Amino acid sequence: MQLIGQATPGQRRTLLAAALGWALDAFDAMIYALVLALLIRDLGMSKTTAGLLGTLTLLASGIGGVLFGFLADRIGRKRALMASILTYSLCSFASGLATSIAMLAVARFILGLGMGGEWNTGATLVAESWPTEFRAKAISIVQSSWALGFAAAALVAGPVAHYFGWRAVFFVGILPALLTLWIRRGVPESTMWAERELRGQSETRTGPGASRGATNFSTKFSAIFRPPYVRHTFALLLFNFCGMFAWWGLFTWMPPYLSLPVSQGGRGFGVMGTTTLLVVLNLCGMFPGYASFGWFADHLGRRRAFLVYSLTAALLIPLYAAARSPVVLMLLGTVVAFFGTGLFSGSGIIGSEIFPTAVRARALGFTYNGARAMSSLAPLTIGRVGQLKGLGWAFYLCAAAYLLAALMTTQLPETKGKQLT
Repeated sequence: MQLIGQATPGQRRTLLAAALGWALDAFDAMIYALVLALLIRDLGMSKTTAGLLGTLTLLASGIGGVLFGFLADRIGRKRALMASILTYSLCSFASGLATSIAMLAVARFILGLGMGGEWNTGATLVAESWPTEFRAKAISIVQSSWALGFAAAALVAGPVAHYFGWRAVFFVGILPALLTLWIRRGVPESTMWAERELRGQSETRTGPGASRGATNFSTKFSAIFRPPYVRHTFALLLFNFCGMFAWWGLFTWMPPYLSLPVSQGGRGFGVMGTTTLLVVLNLCGMFPGYASFGWFADHLGRRRAFLVYSLTAALLIPLYAAARSPVVLMLLGTVVAFFGTGLFSGSGIIGSEIFPTAVRARALGFTYNGARAMSSLAPLTIGRVGQLKGLGWAFYLCAAAYLLAALMTTQLPETKGKQLT
């Protein structure tokens, strides 16, 4: 409450816009996983093909992260955020119109572009609008909204799919487009970005010599691939990749894993039973996991918080994969979700503190959504292994990926308390 109480109205609106955009991103992205069992049945997809479509969406998110990051650095954080939300909303609706696997694949690919763009534009807007002492907590609140969107998707997908079919579930996904109307009128642009633009225009008007002198190394995107940033760029990229491979591999396949019959490698809980498990998992696991990371990062430091979250997730997933009881699956799944998803709050925090304003949105897009594109093989890999040996066994690969993420934390800098430039 102190965080919200000490914020200005403009800061509160930027936080709300980024959080709602990310929550609705989760809603549109995860309804695919929630109706996956129905898609497999109605479109005649194998688990490998179903995983491939998830892979295409994640691959596109990497492209979208860089594309919208470029737009955010050029036309502003606010406009790029609006464009990303419109993209994923319209393509969710288009997914419901698909009459073939190919049409669905195209819609999910384009949706992934907007999905990738929303995260880094929203996180950059908040990072540049909030003061240093509240930045970690504010970005954690934004990240935690993913769990709310996922939970809302689970609540909507179950009954809507039951009464109206999976197409109607995708149609509901167009509603986030309405958010852009409020963002356009009520959300301020990043002052830090606006001031940089004014300086750039002023320097351009003073003549070629002054402009050339002002175009220093830190304003070029290539700076993140050279000292002093290059080591941290790739350390953060690989940390995100390992964590996302684990997350997308586990949570793309968790809904069908819980709902499919035991004879097909699932747990046989059905649509409504799975919905209940997922809602509890999101509200009691993911949401507090995301939201708490900022507090841990401020007390333990960024790197130690990363290490605690990723190691705990790596140790708990094998226990989850071996569980059979609904109660045990709910309890273990909630704890796995707490640590296994909460760590992603740190990516926006440490990334915004590593990179300068001129390239911050693109750098976050590269290290976060570039990693998401690299991790796009996760749904396909877990689906393929699950088809051959069972999904429970395939989840061990997710545990190994979290362990590798923990190892990558040793290469990241400690940025606690750093002032943005």
